[in-house]
Amino acid sequence: MATDVSDTVVARIRELGADGLIAIGGDGSLRIAQKFADKGVKVIGVPKTIDNDLSATQVTFGFDSAVSVATEAIDRLHSTAEAHERVMVVEVMGRYAGWIALNSGVSGTANVVLIPEIEYDIEKVCAAITHRYETGRTFAIVVVAEGAKPKGGKLSIKGVEVGREVRLGGAAEQVAAQIQARTGFETRSLVLGHLQRGGGPTTFDRLLALRFGCAAARLVEQGKWGHMIAWQPPNMVAVPIKEAIATMKSVPLDHDTVLAARDLGICLGD
Repeated sequence: MATDVSDTVVARIRELGADGLIAIGGDGSLRIAQKFADKGVKVIGVPKTIDNDLSATQVTFGFDSAVSVATEAIDRLHSTAEAHERVMVVEVMGRYAGWIALNSGVSGTANVVLIPEIEYDIEKVCAAITHRYETGRTFAIVVVAEGAKPKGGKLSIKGVEVGREVRLGGAAEQVAAQIQARTGFETRSLVLGHLQRGGGPTTFDRLLALRFGCAAARLVEQGKWGHMIAWQPPNMVAVPIKEAIATMKSVPLDHDTVLAARDLGICLGD
């Protein structure tokens, strides 16, 4: 069982005479930051997560870099999928939000994109792939968010640890097995995993991170503790951390990228 050492951390912060704490992370990290704020620690939050699931800010830094990595991987898969006439199923991160899968799938011209916000019908997925093969395009790319789940089914979970969020994974393997069993087409799956979280950031993320950092420093100067920096174009604004973590930002079903995916003939599983 996880041990709560927050009081020890608070005591150490006071012992060091720190003016405050700048917490950089996603909803989990910022929830912890809020708990420290509740204990009297002066805290400012900076939104860093590849999942892009914090509702107070238009985008979090790390997201664009992760999407770029995923898109490049999808691009690379096209040649091998076409050469071997296979269905390639790619699993990307994002937990309960489909932003990475949607953006990389559409950008990488995937044929099927499955996101947590839309429960998928595997029969419709297979029908879309079969139609593609029947019209002479004998390969397909399927992008699956790790949090995608079948209609009426459950999330694919790799593990559960006490005191931590469940570890998602295995969605692509599950989808690939079902596609091959139903269609007879040779199908392979792969998980990009932590490759999406490392490496050099994109120019967009570099600039965004610098802007977040400078805005956080300005809040320190102003003594505006208990807030998170949020990008609400064209400005950086201060949002109470409690408000920033209150609602997860999932993909709206009427989002323009969802509409564009449908216009392009990409199957979303429904």
